[in-house]
Amino acid sequence: MGLFDFFKRRAKQDESEKATEEKADAKTSQISDSADDSDVSDAQLTEASSTNVEAQSEVNDSAAVTSSEAIDQVTSEAVATESVDTQSSISAEANETVVAQPTNSDESTNASMETAAVTEQPQPDSESVVEETNQPVSEPKPEDDSAKADQTEPTEAERYDKGLEKSRLTFGQRLNHLLANFRSVDESFFDDLEETLIGADVGFDMAMKISDELREEVKLKNVKKSTDVQNVVVEKLIELYDQAGTDEHNGLTFAKEGPTVILFVGVNGVGKTTTIGKMANLFKQQGKKVLLAAADTFRAGAIEQLNVWAQRDGVDIVKKPEQSDPSAVVFDALKKAKSENYDILFVDTAGRLQNKTNLMNELAKMKRIITREIPDAPQEVLLVLDATTGQNALNQAKMFKEATDVSGIVLTKLDGTARGGIVLAIRNELHLAVKYVGLGEQVDDLRPFEPSEFVYGLFKGLIDVK
Repeated sequence: MGLFDFFKRRAKQDESEKATEEKADAKTSQISDSADDSDVSDAQLTEASSTNVEAQSEVNDSAAVTSSEAIDQVTSEAVATESVDTQSSISAEANETVVAQPTNSDESTNASMETAAVTEQPQPDSESVVEETNQPVSEPKPEDDSAKADQTEPTEAERYDKGLEKSRLTFGQRLNHLLANFRSVDESFFDDLEETLIGADVGFDMAMKISDELREEVKLKNVKKSTDVQNVVVEKLIELYDQAGTDEHNGLTFAKEGPTVILFVGVNGVGKTTTIGKMANLFKQQGKKVLLAAADTFRAGAIEQLNVWAQRDGVDIVKKPEQSDPSAVVFDALKKAKSENYDILFVDTAGRLQNKTNLMNELAKMKRIITREIPDAPQEVLLVLDATTGQNALNQAKMFKEATDVSGIVLTKLDGTARGGIVLAIRNELHLAVKYVGLGEQVDDLRPFEPSEFVYGLFKGLIDVK
């Protein structure tokens, strides 16, 4: 299956998953709205019930007041009748005494009733409070580490999608700008297309090829709409990239027996030492016995930087003082790798410029020593390039390929640039395999290069696959 077929299948799969998620979200929203309506109904019922209780309470209070007034009236009439009967039989002095006694008795009776009412008020149940307080609080269950790892560990597709976001957005903006004033497919359009593709770092040769092939494609398909033109441009980019990678091997070559020696070359500042540290961690996690050789004895701090990576990764390192002979470091590392049965030896070299004859001669000397000690080594000579430099990285690759036997490319800082199209140019013009790409700053963001994931991450959303 070709890269474009893979691209279309993945795009349709993503659209299907997106539609499924939208349906699920809509269903969840409906359930949430129903729950809100139910909550409103419950609140209305609660409010109505509370209103009825308050109304009943007011009726009871009114009845109680009316009953109390009636009792007071009957009592007053009884007292008045008793006073009339008593006045006829006793003296005025006795009458005052009789009147005073009932009054004291009433006050005493009222005081007793008030005390009883206070005593009869309900007290809080102390046992139930303690029971509620002493109820065991359920502790949250600790999260399963493996489940947590599964949640946080991104997939390879997600890594490429995030790492190529800037390149994808910039390339899409360039195409949109090209097609914004699209009227017809004429020579002026093809001139603008070539400028757009060269600006996107796909390379001069590929830009010319796409322009030439697009002329024929437009005639065959009778392309007139801007969306159709964009589809054809992206389709041709993918097809040419796929054709240029015929028989390409993106994986590393390992020794059949003995240590595998991998030599890293490149100019200063491209991330060569950091790449070695990340790759050492990757193979250490796979159970490999890894050894590092600090053969960059010219750059200040290079040895110490690689030593820090060795300590962080938990791997061994062979090093000498600064300004030492780098070939001597390589020789000692080879002896140690063979005698102590190391699986992989990573060799860091000085950040040499391709026009510095002495440095290139030193590189050739190191290669001769490696081959003398291990005839099939080095198994890989990896050129480390900084993706943010665009066409300058392509020029470096051309010069290094002429000066030494570069077997593959490690493209760093791909997540921090909008020039991801440089991968297309490297494959088309140099026919060098990109072995690894840097998709982030974390130690596990150095990933084996997957052409299909790269193509989808770079052109995702830029073509109509329906």
